[in-house]
Amino acid sequence: MRNLVLLAGAAICVAAPAFAQSGLEGRVGRLESEMRAVQRKVFPGNGLPPSVEPQITAAPPPGREIGSPATAPLADLTQRVNLLEQQVTNLTGQVEQTQYRMRQLEEQFTAYRKETDAKIAGGAGAAPVAGGIGGGEEPGAAPPPGRKPTTPPPAPAAPAQAGKDPARAGRLAAIEKPNTSQPDEDDYIYGYRLWNAKLYPEAVTQLKKVVADYPRSRRASYAQYLIGRTYLDDGKPSLASIAFYDNYKKMPDGERAPESLYYLGQSLMKLNKPADACKVYGELSDVYGAKISTQMRGDIERARTAAKCK
Repeated sequence: MRNLVLLAGAAICVAAPAFAQSGLEGRVGRLESEMRAVQRKVFPGNGLPPSVEPQITAAPPPGREIGSPATAPLADLTQRVNLLEQQVTNLTGQVEQTQYRMRQLEEQFTAYRKETDAKIAGGAGAAPVAGGIGGGEEPGAAPPPGRKPTTPPPAPAAPAQAGKDPARAGRLAAIEKPNTSQPDEDDYIYGYRLWNAKLYPEAVTQLKKVVADYPRSRRASYAQYLIGRTYLDDGKPSLASIAFYDNYKKMPDGERAPESLYYLGQSLMKLNKPADACKVYGELSDVYGAKISTQMRGDIERARTAAKCK
């Protein structure tokens, strides 16, 4: 009888750590699953494991001298759980902060875009937008009385202007159209040449065609950015700001997304909205800090000084 009691006690002593370790392993599995979910949220990869190494990694275990006692398995597992919990907390906080900034910027710009669209649709008789937009920005004249005002389509503007102005038609004919085996590259370069020749309406039409026909090409980001630059050079900061914001919102990983965000701030400054421009410059530094060149960092600092950002 005494032997049975001793055996039962020994079994309980062995089972207790095993049960505790099993419970911790369950926590580890759950936390690792949450970590993978968060990393998929931050680094999406078409259902594949994230290809970007996490910035927070477990510290390498300290080297042990020969003959030193091994760490208890439960202590190692507990340390692993604590580290995973800290990683989940840090990553979740970063994701929530980024999403909050994106929502704020999107809400503010949506309201601003509605005001701008109303002004464009209303022509000269529309109520002025808060902050004051210079006259003569939007293309086309006010519609005649009795006709519903509409936004003039940009596509017919180019041939109409070229047809009425023989000199402009000659300038347009002088622009060489590239003809290689890459149609997206050819169309973009042709739009760039139109912009460089200051044939702004024709350039906008051509560049919009690039974005529409080749949305997955790397040149789509270039073209959308150059649309904004074209509007800005043509004295239309309202339309420029919309083009720049669309490039940042729809193609945030595009090669010209950081430049688009910078020139969005420049457009807002021309619209006398320095407070909004400061928010844009802050967003640019937060989102693309590692990708910003030294020259752009200097441009941002000068722009923040001009806008009197805090």
